[in-house]
Amino acid sequence: MQKLLFILLILIFLSSGCVENKEDSTSQVIDSTLKSDPHIEVIHFHGTDQCYSCVAVGDYAEETVNKYFADELMSGKLVFKHVNGDLPENRELVLRYGVAYSSLWIGTYTEDGFSAEQNMDVWYKIGDKEEYMSYLSEVIDEKMDGI
Repeated sequence: MQKLLFILLILIFLSSGCVENKEDSTSQVIDSTLKSDPHIEVIHFHGTDQCYSCVAVGDYAEETVNKYFADELMSGKLVFKHVNGDLPENRELVLRYGVAYSSLWIGTYTEDGFSAEQNMDVWYKIGDKEEYMSYLSEVIDEKMDGI
């Protein structure tokens, strides 16, 4: 009986160091990302159900970065993601960006920290894919110059 109690106490002691506070874990993940090499993230946040416009904003953004920024994508200087904000596994990213609905965000990671900017203008350009792509590539170029 004493041997069993001793083993139980050892297990409790060892496991107590392995339990993490979820808030601390989240901030550590975000902090470690913020300390990574300077880069730009272009993220199309969306819900599980998407309308035509939501899909177009994301598809055109992806096509833009693939066409104009292939080298930056390969090097990791630019990252593109489609993120379903409805899914629990994307909660940290949604909170980091402050997302409330379907949107296109550009996150800038520099040595000074992180900043995020929602780009509303892309919604007005989905009727003309070439105009959309030209506009977004200029926005990304400007952000790239700052890192």
